[in-house]
Amino acid sequence: MTVRKIVTFPAPILRTQTRKVIHFSPELQYLISDMIETMRKTHGVGLAAPQIGVDKQLIVVEYSSDIEPSDEIPKAPYLYVMINPEISDRSSDQVKGIEACLSIPGLCGEVERHESIRVKGLDRQGHAIEQNADGWLARIFQHEIDHLHGVLYTDRATKVWRVRDKIEEFSQAI
Repeated sequence: MTVRKIVTFPAPILRTQTRKVIHFSPELQYLISDMIETMRKTHGVGLAAPQIGVDKQLIVVEYSSDIEPSDEIPKAPYLYVMINPEISDRSSDQVKGIEACLSIPGLCGEVERHESIRVKGLDRQGHAIEQNADGWLARIFQHEIDHLHGVLYTDRATKVWRVRDKIEEFSQAI
């Protein structure tokens, strides 16, 4: 596995409508493994292929809900690999949340997203899969799927700020 370089804005690939995956080759499996390794090494919770310069409809997401009230230890994160993902259903309820992106370092923004969604796609072997997602997991999926259509969270944000400015603002307040 190789840690790939994260492509940053304004790289044109980040504004590209990506191509569907049709061949499930050994090279695709290497790409998926590289994406997982890259996501983990960069401390991301999701990564889309365009973020490493690849024009394919492929995302990886690794997420765990925080400690459940009945649990004493955090749940292990679950890894999702989705090829050609599509949102097939979405709630009418939307919620605001803070987002950041490995491809837009130093910024955060407030983005309104659907509270719950249903995603369909293919797993790494090419089998059809569907996933229901709520809360932060739904937000992560929507963020990564947007990347496959050339949409960045800053396009949807109602507010965007520099992380450094907020840290300085917080430091001055204490």
